[in-house]
Amino acid sequence: MRMRTVEISVGAFMLAGIIALVLLALNVSGLNLASQGDTYKVYARFENVGGLTPRSKVTMSGVQIGQVTAIHLDTEMLMAKVELDIHKDVDYLSIDSSAQILTAGLLGEQYIGITVGAEDDVLADGDVIEDTQSALVLEELVGKFLFNEVSE
Repeated sequence: MRMRTVEISVGAFMLAGIIALVLLALNVSGLNLASQGDTYKVYARFENVGGLTPRSKVTMSGVQIGQVTAIHLDTEMLMAKVELDIHKDVDYLSIDSSAQILTAGLLGEQYIGITVGAEDDVLADGDVIEDTQSALVLEELVGKFLFNEVSE
């Protein structure tokens, strides 16, 4: 009987470990099991999205207010067009808000940070954020540094 108790406790411990690994993998990948609720779409155009991917976070003051749903090339303006799903309760983003691609964490996860402007009119479903700042790409910075050193 004692041997059976040990086997059951080891099995329970292994099951708890597997569940913890699955939850950790979901957390690191950015997937959520909970539904996002009602959202509205806002678009932003960037010259360079760097490593931004769909399901990346959209934050304001460090609080997640939505996520990136799609990234396409705008063939008219020749820029990356990013589709953002913003939570419905965040209905105070002014039309002069700005969006920038930021990097967080040791893994270099990229996300979009929104800064609210001062206008009274707010963004509605389908509107475009005009003021954007593209991602900083390390290779471009190193290239500019080396080019400036050589020219002097």
